[in-house]
Amino acid sequence: MEIKNEEHAREMLRQWQEKPVPAQKREIRLAIEQLELNYMYYEQKGNDRGITRSQLCMDIISQYLATLE
Repeated sequence: MEIKNEEHAREMLRQWQEKPVPAQKREIRLAIEQLELNYMYYEQKGNDRGITRSQLCMDIISQYLATLE
């Protein structure tokens, strides 16, 4: 699942909360991996807005992941 923006990240967190914790962790880790790839792509293209958006989404999702561990 590709996260498009901060609001989408929050919506996905709400959806993931309905799943068992191990499934949530798996989904979150996959989303973070995709966001990291997006970040690198935007960085390579010089797209500062994309970099910022990717980082904000990673921060939102990572903060929630920290509460699960």
